[in-house]
Amino acid sequence: MVVFRSKDEIYKIHESCKRVREVLDYLEQNIAEGIKTKELNSLAEKKSAQLKGVPAFKGYSGFPASVCISLNEEVVHGIPGDRVIKNGDIVKVDFGLIYQGYYGDAAFTKIVGKVADSTKKLVEITKESLAKGIEAAVDGNRIGDIGFAVQTFVENSNFNVVRAFVGHGIGRALHEEPQVPNYGKPKSGHIIKKGLVIAIEPMVNEGTYEVDIKRDGWTVVTQDRKMSAHFEHTIAVTENGAVILTK
Repeated sequence: MVVFRSKDEIYKIHESCKRVREVLDYLEQNIAEGIKTKELNSLAEKKSAQLKGVPAFKGYSGFPASVCISLNEEVVHGIPGDRVIKNGDIVKVDFGLIYQGYYGDAAFTKIVGKVADSTKKLVEITKESLAKGIEAAVDGNRIGDIGFAVQTFVENSNFNVVRAFVGHGIGRALHEEPQVPNYGKPKSGHIIKKGLVIAIEPMVNEGTYEVDIKRDGWTVVTQDRKMSAHFEHTIAVTENGAVILTK
């Protein structure tokens, strides 16, 4: 069931989202050559505690960490560990938090050191495609309009959107209805109305949109092992258009 939130509920979700942004900004500042991904996980946990929030991913369906950190050909759901970030990596960080019973969720991709021009373009296009999706999230449109906006922009830039994983509603739970694919047909799917709160999260691949899951049961990788980028915002639909709660 799709839930449309009151202004009070959106305020509470926003409070969680502001803390998500603080944690992500803190992690982004600390991503550099030589740091282990598990060290970033520890930083996320410490910062969350300071903000009186609870990491939403830890233990979710058995996920063993507080933040997803995915490198290069890894798309999403990478498990932090002993892997050391090095020059030429692109690092995707996805983080969710619970604050006073409400959830926030966001993600970014950071380039470390020197990468190919094609990789820079991939990251730029993915970030811009998120903006295109958010622009389509207006009262009276449908969920398919969001996916169509993302997919069209991405494919016109000669990249591909992942289809196996999608965005989602969010609020009292991490994943709620509706699903928000990054592909679709205009004027299809659930209607978008004032009070809808969703996480839009384009995952864009340099090559094929097909993906595999590694032996750890979590980490999603591109099937052709080419680069992938990921950005995400939690947004609320208002009478004045979409408001980015994780900005």
